[in-house]
Amino acid sequence: MRTLGVLLKPAATNLFSPETFYTLSFLTTSCLVALWTPAFILMLNQQAEDEVRRLNVELEERVLSRTAELTEVNRELEAFSYAISHELRTPLRAIDGHSAMIARDFAGLLDDEGRRHFGQVRWNAQRMGQLIDDLLAFSRTGRANLTFGAVEMTAAANAAFARVVPDSASISRISFSVGDLPVATGDPELLSRVWENLLSNAVKFSAGREKPEIHVEGSVEGGEATYCVRDNGVGFDMKYVDKLFGVFHRLHGQHEFEGTGVGLALVRRFLLRHGGRVWAEGELGRGATFSFSLPVKKG
Repeated sequence: MRTLGVLLKPAATNLFSPETFYTLSFLTTSCLVALWTPAFILMLNQQAEDEVRRLNVELEERVLSRTAELTEVNRELEAFSYAISHELRTPLRAIDGHSAMIARDFAGLLDDEGRRHFGQVRWNAQRMGQLIDDLLAFSRTGRANLTFGAVEMTAAANAAFARVVPDSASISRISFSVGDLPVATGDPELLSRVWENLLSNAVKFSAGREKPEIHVEGSVEGGEATYCVRDNGVGFDMKYVDKLFGVFHRLHGQHEFEGTGVGLALVRRFLLRHGGRVWAEGELGRGATFSFSLPVKKG
């Protein structure tokens, strides 16, 4: 390279023909490129690494900032939940209690219509209290810590049914069966509440049948464990199926079937936190099937 550089100095241009001088210039340029390219690539790599480190630091700072913001929002939600729990439920209990006392202490002064009105006041106060409790429960599900473990779903479904239908007379009236369900991996408490909500719905909506039937089945396929709760109750119109799992969405009137319309929304929230899903199929007057799936954990 040094020799080529000397030969190509302006003073040496008269020593070569134009063609030879051009060839030597080309060789000199090629040698320079060959020598400097690795250093240039190394410099670019260093710059890229520095930029990646800078972006990582910036990303970490953003994550910390957003985490702090979310923590503050959660604190505010906790405070709001407490305010609802304390400030709203207390006057509702007072309304319910005073209405009961008036209806009892002044029963002789009230006619049937007056007693009916006080009964409605109490019923609505109690329902409002239940709505508040359910809404608080729904808001807490997204923040509760989960403890994952093996859950015997056959035992969980049977135990949930016993809690939903505690008296033996009602149990003997219902044709209830649970198949051999696959074991699930999840939070035992939340999965227990999934069973309670689905089975209580099945009991409620099949109660008007001469012989209510509720059957629970399960299977494993394609990396998912699927569980189904079938009943022969009133069913529902499939065109409204998307509304089933929304908060306070009801397909039947309050005076037809009790409830606040939060149970299925809770089921959906519980299952989403497990990486699962829930869906329903039904037909008016011919019962319904509620199914949910959970990922099968390998190993």
